[in-house]
Amino acid sequence: MKQYFGTDGIRGAVGTAPITPDFMLKLGWAAGRVLGGAEGGRVLIGKDTRISGYMFESALEAGLSAAGVDTLLLGPLPTPAVSYLTRTFSAQAGIVISASHNPFQDNGIKFFGPDGKKLDDSLEFEIERLVDQPLATVEAKKLGKARRVNDAIGRYIEFCKSTYTANAGLKGLRIVLDCAHGAGYQVGPAVFRELGAEVITLGDAPDGLNINREVGSTHPEALQAAVREHRADIGIALDGDADRVVMVDHQGKLIDGDQILYIIAIHLHRQERLAGGVVGTLMSNLGLELQLGKHQIPFARANVGDRYVVAEMGRLGWQLGGESSGHVVCGHATGTGDGIVTALQVVAAMRAQQADLQTLASDLSLYPQRLINVPVKRRVALDEQPDIQAAVSAAEETMGDRGRVLLRPSGTEPLIRVMVEADNTDLADLHAESIAKVVQDTLAN
Repeated sequence: MKQYFGTDGIRGAVGTAPITPDFMLKLGWAAGRVLGGAEGGRVLIGKDTRISGYMFESALEAGLSAAGVDTLLLGPLPTPAVSYLTRTFSAQAGIVISASHNPFQDNGIKFFGPDGKKLDDSLEFEIERLVDQPLATVEAKKLGKARRVNDAIGRYIEFCKSTYTANAGLKGLRIVLDCAHGAGYQVGPAVFRELGAEVITLGDAPDGLNINREVGSTHPEALQAAVREHRADIGIALDGDADRVVMVDHQGKLIDGDQILYIIAIHLHRQERLAGGVVGTLMSNLGLELQLGKHQIPFARANVGDRYVVAEMGRLGWQLGGESSGHVVCGHATGTGDGIVTALQVVAAMRAQQADLQTLASDLSLYPQRLINVPVKRRVALDEQPDIQAAVSAAEETMGDRGRVLLRPSGTEPLIRVMVEADNTDLADLHAESIAKVVQDTLAN
């Protein structure tokens, strides 16, 4: 088990180990040693809009310099932008300072390799090993330098626009775009406006403290109300680092990651551009799998986490995958989860099929899911807890082929996620609440 890395990088409360300036200094040095190569190389650093990003950016820069690695500072920019620019700058690595959808009190670090993809486990283990070693600075003449990349935003805007290949532009489309007061607050509105849409913005005034606060993909209520108020065609909600997206149809109904994945899959399938099938996760709705099957589109499940989705896509040679949360990877357009690019693919499907978002989503019936997050104080192997396993077995036996149970520890927070999916809401609620109570009683102390 890794000591610091979770499902998506390193994350936690600011000021609490390991999310401290001294740890970030060591992390920058260790990452520079592992990823920088024999000649030092260069590493890009981007961040979201949290106030703590300034502090951690400086600490990482110092650590990289001590390892002899040059740093290119991108400023506030979406996580997928760092992935893209890491490739185009031929950098050895990219670092993102972000806690994604978490509140401003949290922060974290994500890494990309030279191919713009998340690091594999072996590299994360090697970085962890070095973090606990004494920091040894290279000789003065080999110290890394740092400079800011002033055109990073413009480069990424043009990339996003290039992924929209529908014949019809966005003229005549009214969009409400919620940027979560996060990293997409500059890029997102520019992309959709430059493609011709009328854009009404929410969550585009970050102050370092308001990221994800009652806005964004985890709080879509304001977006739903705004779509109805402005009689918009669609609503788009990014999260704090803009690597995930959820959408809203013209009546204010939420369209989640599974529905988005389905819409894009059917669009590519009809155009004969869907290479292979679709990769979901253990959390993906059973309805998605069944409906794709009706179109003879293969479906595979990966572990939760977009890097596991990408790895499975690579193993199978497929180009589309994603999570219910809105992390969608459109491999024909980009190599990582990208909220803006994903939304553009959905709009392309709307234009190509001359249909509204509600119509495109109506073909998919999702099974009711109940997800309960149970706070815990310690990590345990769930399969070694007999009371918990007994509760799961009892639920599975009762439901039979009418539902399924998934228990997993969160990779980003001290939680056990209890998910029950069934063919009716009451059944899902009943078993989720029963299992969650057993988990709480067993692991609360």
